[in-house]
Amino acid sequence: MENITHLAAVFVDPHGQMPTEEHDPFQDLYDMDYGVPADEMPDTTQGLAYFVATIVIGVVLVCIMLVCGIGNFLFIATLARYKKLRNLTNLLIANLAISDFIVAVVCCPFLVDYYVVKQLSWDHGKVLCACVNYLRTMSLYVSTNALLAIAVDRYMAIVHPLRPRMKHQTAYCLITGVWIVPVLISIPSAYFTSANKVPHSANLSKTFCAQIWTVDKQLYYRSYFIFIFAVEFLGPVITMALCYIRISRELWFKNVPGFQTEQIRKRLRCRRKTVMVLIGILTAYILCWAPYYGYTILRDFHPTIISREKNSLVAFYIIECIAMSNSMINTFCFVSVKNNTVKYFKRIVLLRWKSTYTSRKTVDETEVRTLSIPVTEEIDCIQLR
Repeated sequence: MENITHLAAVFVDPHGQMPTEEHDPFQDLYDMDYGVPADEMPDTTQGLAYFVATIVIGVVLVCIMLVCGIGNFLFIATLARYKKLRNLTNLLIANLAISDFIVAVVCCPFLVDYYVVKQLSWDHGKVLCACVNYLRTMSLYVSTNALLAIAVDRYMAIVHPLRPRMKHQTAYCLITGVWIVPVLISIPSAYFTSANKVPHSANLSKTFCAQIWTVDKQLYYRSYFIFIFAVEFLGPVITMALCYIRISRELWFKNVPGFQTEQIRKRLRCRRKTVMVLIGILTAYILCWAPYYGYTILRDFHPTIISREKNSLVAFYIIECIAMSNSMINTFCFVSVKNNTVKYFKRIVLLRWKSTYTSRKTVDETEVRTLSIPVTEEIDCIQLR
C-alpha cells in the first residue's frame, strides 16, 4: 500500500493555509512552483464532497484492517503449521502477506485516526509520522517485487519445466532481495516526512503529516519519482505482462505431444486456472495503481492544471481508495481462493481440539490422513511443485 495522500513532493501545505503573522519561506516556494497565490486557493477541507470522501476512505481502511489483517494472519499461521506448503511460490506469497499484514495492523489504525477521527490532523509526533509513512511505502514495493518474483517463478516452471528448480540458497537470496530493495529505496520517504502545524481556523490549528521537498530539491524529487515509477511500477508491469503472455501461449496455443491422460489434462486445467488468477491479479494491480501514478505525475510535474480545482483533494481521495483496495484483492485471491487458507486453518483448530481427547498417536495419524491426498491435489492445482 502506497504512501497515502501526501506521498508526492509537497512544497507547502496542500491546502494553502499558511501562517500570515510572519513571512513563511514555504509560501514563496508555493508561489514559485505552483503559480497560484494563497488567497486564491480554494478550501478543499469543507463541503459535502470532502465529507463523503473522508467517510469512504475510512470504510476502505477498516476493510483493509479486517480483510488483510485476518486473511494474511490465517495464511501465515497455516504456512507455519504445514511444512508441506512451504515451497517457493507460497513463500513469495507469504512475503506479500507479511507486508500487507504489517500495514493493516500497524499503519491503518493511525491512518483511521488521521483521516477520519482527527480530520487530517496528526497528533502522534514526527517519529511515528515518518515510521508510518515509511512502512506503507515499503509495503507497496515489497508487494510489487513479490508479484514480479511469482510471475518469473511461474514462467520458469511452465515455459522451462526441464530446467532445474531454484535451490534453497537462491530462493532465500531472492526473498531477501524482495525486502532489501524496498527497505533501501523507501528511505527518502521517511527522511523527508515532517509533521507541520498550520492554522486551520481562527482558534484551531492542524498538524499535517507529509513529505516536504523544498524547491531547491525539486530536481532530486522528480528524479527519485521517475526512478521509483520505472523500477517499482512500469518495469515490473511490463515484465509480468511478458511472462504471462508467454505462459498463456504455452498453455493455450501449444499442442502437448503424446497421449494425454486424465491426470495430464487435469494438471493442464489447474495450470490454466492458476494463470488466469495471476493475470487477474496483474490486471487489478494495473487498474488500481495506474490512476494513482498518473495523478501523481500530473500533480507534481504539471501542478497548475489541478491546483485551482476545489475538489482536487477529493478526487485524489477517490483515486487512493482504488489504489488501497489492491491489497484486499491480493489477500482474497492469493490467501482465500488459491490456497484454501480457511480450510487448512480449520484443520489446525480441529487437530488442536482432538488433541485434548485423543492420544498423541491418534492425532498424528489423523494429521497424516488429512494431509496426504488433499494437500497434494492442492499443490498440483496451484502449481507449487
